[in-house]
Amino acid sequence: MPTFDLYQTDLPDGFDPGPSVAIDCEAMGLVQRRDRLCLVQLSTGDGHAHLVQVAPGQTTAANLTRILADPGIEKLFHFGRFDIGLLYQTFGVLTAPVWCTKIASKLVRTYTDRHGLKYLLSELLGIDISKQQQTSDWGAETLTDAQCAYAASDVLYLHRLRAALDAMLVREGRGDLAQACFDFLPHRARLDAAGWADQDIFAH
Repeated sequence: MPTFDLYQTDLPDGFDPGPSVAIDCEAMGLVQRRDRLCLVQLSTGDGHAHLVQVAPGQTTAANLTRILADPGIEKLFHFGRFDIGLLYQTFGVLTAPVWCTKIASKLVRTYTDRHGLKYLLSELLGIDISKQQQTSDWGAETLTDAQCAYAASDVLYLHRLRAALDAMLVREGRGDLAQACFDFLPHRARLDAAGWADQDIFAH
């Protein structure tokens, strides 16, 4: 079972994310404007996860948001668009700089339409994770060990996955294009929050 620490409302003082930290979020659902943020998971790539349970109505988390906004810390996501938007909606802080494994996968794994984290980990790292708890009640006051283990698994392997995908981006000559997408991603999240989630503003 993945190892993790569970905190209430914020990371502990003195938490060191290092130069790169993997982040994921769990919410009451997938509609950003409707469903509240319930849990934020982080890992520095050391095989251990740090889980922050977010209370209903909570709008501040000083230690967490300091990391989100720090330009010297790279934040790794899988489908960062949703997580960045949810964090922005909850805490009013735009996360940057970022790196998204789903975007990277779509740019280089053009031989498949399966870009979910489970498929990526299985193919590129030979790791099988369970998605059984994905649709459980993340707003519960007390999370189960199974929920926490699932949440931890979503961040524990992102550093290794980033390395594998980065090598593919370099091989296919798409590293610069990927970086441009990552740089724009926080602004895409702002557009979602402002009401343009379902519109392609670049279309005719």
